[in-house]
Amino acid sequence: MAPQEIKQHVLVVDDELDSRIFTSVLLKKYGYEPIQAKNGREGIARARKDPPALIILDVMMPEEGGAHAYRELRTDEALHRIPIFMVSAVAPKTFYHYLSMLNAKLPDPIPLPNAYFEKPLDAEKLIKRVKAIIG
Repeated sequence: MAPQEIKQHVLVVDDELDSRIFTSVLLKKYGYEPIQAKNGREGIARARKDPPALIILDVMMPEEGGAHAYRELRTDEALHRIPIFMVSAVAPKTFYHYLSMLNAKLPDPIPLPNAYFEKPLDAEKLIKRVKAIIG
């Protein structure tokens, strides 16, 4: 009996159920194991419980939004090395401006995300980037 291949976990954090399902089905189709969270707080808790190979994080969410979760993930000693892709209907320029304003107040700047995708997601571009980052 051949050993079972271990699938890499990808955490998908998005308040929109349709987006979580679309991204999760796409990841599963290409051999990844998606884990879902509906907001930043839940996403951070899941990442701490079982650190994923990659996090796909929506920017605009109620409660603890993606921008806040991104900052927390990037400053967490155990999680800061996990690659993060940001996704949003908001243009990347807006998120990068927020990040630059935040970095102006911090002694150690928070790095840019590993990728930024505007919604609606382009499935081919997303999977190509996932493969480039985590194989």
